[in-house]
Amino acid sequence: MQKTNEVSTPKAAVLGLQHLLAMYSGSVLVPILIGASLHFTSEQMTYLVSIDIFMCGVATALQIFANKFFGIGLPVVLGCAVQAVAPLIMIGQKFDFQTMYGAIIAAGIFVFLIGETFAKLRKLFPPLVTGSLITVIGLSLIPVAFQNIGGGSTAAKDFGSGTNLLVGAFTVLLILALTVWGRGFIHSIAILIGLIAGTVLGGLFGMVSFQPVIEASWFHVPTPFYFGTPHFEWSSIVTMILISLVSMVESTGVFFALGDVVGRKIEQDDLKRGYRAEGLAVLLGGIFNTFPYTTFSQNVGLVQLSGIKTRKPVVFSAAFLVILGLLPKIGALATIIPAPVLGGAMLVMFGMVAVQGIRMLQQVDFHNDKNLLVAAISIGLGLGVTVQPEIVQQLPKTVQLLFSSGILMASLSAVLLNWLFNSKNPQPEMSEEDGLNEK
Repeated sequence: MQKTNEVSTPKAAVLGLQHLLAMYSGSVLVPILIGASLHFTSEQMTYLVSIDIFMCGVATALQIFANKFFGIGLPVVLGCAVQAVAPLIMIGQKFDFQTMYGAIIAAGIFVFLIGETFAKLRKLFPPLVTGSLITVIGLSLIPVAFQNIGGGSTAAKDFGSGTNLLVGAFTVLLILALTVWGRGFIHSIAILIGLIAGTVLGGLFGMVSFQPVIEASWFHVPTPFYFGTPHFEWSSIVTMILISLVSMVESTGVFFALGDVVGRKIEQDDLKRGYRAEGLAVLLGGIFNTFPYTTFSQNVGLVQLSGIKTRKPVVFSAAFLVILGLLPKIGALATIIPAPVLGGAMLVMFGMVAVQGIRMLQQVDFHNDKNLLVAAISIGLGLGVTVQPEIVQQLPKTVQLLFSSGILMASLSAVLLNWLFNSKNPQPEMSEEDGLNEK
């Protein structure tokens, strides 16, 4: 099992930039969607986006600088929890901004306090469960990649145009070529080179606009309770707690996936500290009036592709995020990457996440029909509601928010069916020797 443990500071800095670019658009999308839906002013949107990026850096630092109280110490990158978008919009529309942030603060406290108890459920996540979950995470994100390759929005007039497809395909092919035939450091930063080269090509086709950079301010200071004193309303708090549990389940899968990639067995104490760090991140998100934060699954594929399995690049990524959050004009540079370029990179990374899950499932005895059914039904349910979320549109709103999540459906199905079929014959825990540990 070969591991890449040494990387120079300049190379780590470039790899950290690659991590940042991989998660930047997905994280910035959350404040843009919520702010637009709740009719934030342009000044409020400027604060929301820049401080969101700042808090992504803080949240990432809480995880990677592990201590005995919190932090899992893996090369993880945290960003805004996309699954929180719909419920936060609902809370903001039904009540107000202050209630929305009160619910986030309460959810953060809940996640921090329940971390140790939730970690004790680790045996509920053998390779059969985590492999099914990670496969669904990767496959459910593939449509997002294709939507970006097409142009970002199906409502756009040029969606699916030959130019968009050409730029997206160029990005994918360049990343593949550099990953397969590149050597050393070039191989490690294949995604970054693909993003830069794709952006240059997109610029030749008029896809790149520097207007976001021109309009952004030079400096912004994080301000606690920017939108006023938080309000605490019980139904909003319960909603955000349920969404936080979904994030914890997803993070569990990501923790195991990263542990598998770097060759480290994830213990109960690791999970506890990981959950606590996410709880602190969510709490700080509420205090500074941003959003809940969770471990980003796309960066798992990036760690695997680069072959760099230490935390050093992610330390730089966290530092860059904090700096960009304080300097919105510089941070806005990352927003000029055309959607087809991002989609091309996403296709590679999300595909790697899905394959990571499949490799975990190789540890499972599928000669046992019960295991076969657990994986088949769980993956089927997860992808089913991802493709057709309208199937639950007749259910109450809160139930819709939960059961339209493919990740949650796959998680519930895999955990419950595995418990039902295998409780008397427990499945083996994740082996750090198996999976994608070797390059």
